[in-house]
Amino acid sequence: MKSRHRWTKAALAAGVLAGLLAAPPAAQAAAGPTTLTAGQYTLAANYNQFDAVNSALVSTLGTAAVHTVMENANHDRTALPSSFSVAGLSGGFRFDSGDNSDCANYPQGITTSRDAVGTANSGNYDGHQLVLVSWYTKDGCDGAQQRSRITLVDWDATYPNAYRKVLLVEPTGTAAAPDFKDIPIHAGGVSWYGDYLYVADTGKGMRVFDMRKILKTDTGGTADQIGHQSGSTYYAHNYAYVLPQVGSITSKTTSGTNLAWSSISLDRVSKSIVMTEYTCSSGCTDYPNRAPRAIRYPFASTGVFAATTTASQALQLPWYKLNGVASHNGRWWFNSSGQKQLYYWKPAAAAQTFAWVGSGESISYWEDDTAADLLWSLQEGAGNRNVFAVTQATYGGG
Repeated sequence: MKSRHRWTKAALAAGVLAGLLAAPPAAQAAAGPTTLTAGQYTLAANYNQFDAVNSALVSTLGTAAVHTVMENANHDRTALPSSFSVAGLSGGFRFDSGDNSDCANYPQGITTSRDAVGTANSGNYDGHQLVLVSWYTKDGCDGAQQRSRITLVDWDATYPNAYRKVLLVEPTGTAAAPDFKDIPIHAGGVSWYGDYLYVADTGKGMRVFDMRKILKTDTGGTADQIGHQSGSTYYAHNYAYVLPQVGSITSKTTSGTNLAWSSISLDRVSKSIVMTEYTCSSGCTDYPNRAPRAIRYPFASTGVFAATTTASQALQLPWYKLNGVASHNGRWWFNSSGQKQLYYWKPAAAAQTFAWVGSGESISYWEDDTAADLLWSLQEGAGNRNVFAVTQATYGGG
């Protein structure tokens, strides 16, 4: 089937021709990762944690399929600015002016419908080719983390340049009196595989959401109201849609310190999720001061995590302040926001270091059976929230 994604038109509309023609970044040799004992890292999975309450919420509120959410998209994404340039640039976008400059909301993780379904049907999920970004919300520009959300962005020439925000919530109450509340996590990484969405929960592991269970809520009330009000009325900070958590993936470490789940990414080739940690070499008060790790956890043959999963690969890394990780077919990429560098490594080869963007966040590998494979990433800084894709071969992928 002919691919319908909009790389050529989007790139030209964004005025990024200079980036497309930029010379490949010069790679520098770098120290590489070392192997750790994978067996000391395990996951415990529960996909049915909130079944009773979620069933009651679905019965009361009803669900909206992804295609319905996108048919009601109410924000227009914009082109990348002409000033944005990164080697290997293939295309991208910015959020609207309000979201681009919002000092209380910050984009973090990125995944796509290509993660969810692969290259079949041009990577469409429920009729749409999508880029999905996770965000956290603070209580004011300088406040504490208050809640989290996702943004579903159409990336398909058939549809408008639109996106929709969906609030992430945790079910509460009982089957007789179902309710939900905010999820105040950093949402630093996100992966979509099949119908399930995995969102990094820094100190615990991952929270699991089912993209088939988006709930419809009342947009009335005030911006601070959340959950059940009366009768069948539920508010969600004026959001029309919420995505309730269905389960949890809990991380355990038998030796050494617990993992800090800073970022995650899907590897479709090995059918696994990889994670990495944001740490500092020294001097940090809000983050660990130690070498970071990267761990690979395989899915079971059923396409979900088994009740207990043992890591299949574990690495100790020589790099710090890592906000993003990606892996595909035995190769790894790591983004250091602090160093503005992208590191590439594969076993039995020297690591390479490439210049990268500032305030860079998560990475998602985009498979393509008719064009070059890509790396999607984004920048979190207010006023400079570029979401972009580069050819992976430009950054050591070959």
